[in-house]
Amino acid sequence: MQALLLVDIQNDFCPGGALPVPRGDEVIPVANKLLNKFSLVIATQDWHPKGHISFASTHGKKIGEIIEVEGIKQILWPDHCVQNSWGADFPAKLNREKIDYIVYKGTHPKIDSYSGFFDNARQQKTSLDNYLQEKKVSELYVLGLATDYCVKFTVLDGLSLGYKVYVVVDGCRGVDLNPGDVQKALEEMQGKGARLITSEEIK
Repeated sequence: MQALLLVDIQNDFCPGGALPVPRGDEVIPVANKLLNKFSLVIATQDWHPKGHISFASTHGKKIGEIIEVEGIKQILWPDHCVQNSWGADFPAKLNREKIDYIVYKGTHPKIDSYSGFFDNARQQKTSLDNYLQEKKVSELYVLGLATDYCVKFTVLDGLSLGYKVYVVVDGCRGVDLNPGDVQKALEEMQGKGARLITSEEIK
């Protein structure tokens, strides 16, 4: 069984949002094009409570600073994807009617969660793996935002759990906080066993 996994295609990660990924909105037409090619479509949503550990404002520090929380390095971001806010919602242009299941992540106030499967300390699982098991999914086609953060960690965790993972490269956009981060992320995912493809290859 195959499934399409849309990672964090949310207003705050698109132009005009609180934490825009450069050209992040360009993934939406790619996602919409692929929605009809899969019988099962899942989407993850960053879903942070107010005062989340990843927000610079929570600590009175600058955006981009790195702190350590219980041994885990945490990059500090602008307040983003706050639960039930416009920024956490899917963009209006995304055909959300085709989404069968939503996975909420980053819901714990004290730990971030880039991956759609686990928090960053791998202490708690989201509902994603259990849902995929219930639906007997073995192959995941992944696209979304951002290539070098939530897409990368979702893909690596999916591979570690035994899924066959395809990364739809033209359906991803990255932050590239350090120039070259996106390319490194693609190489890392490929090195761990992910297959890099384009949307044109999906029939």
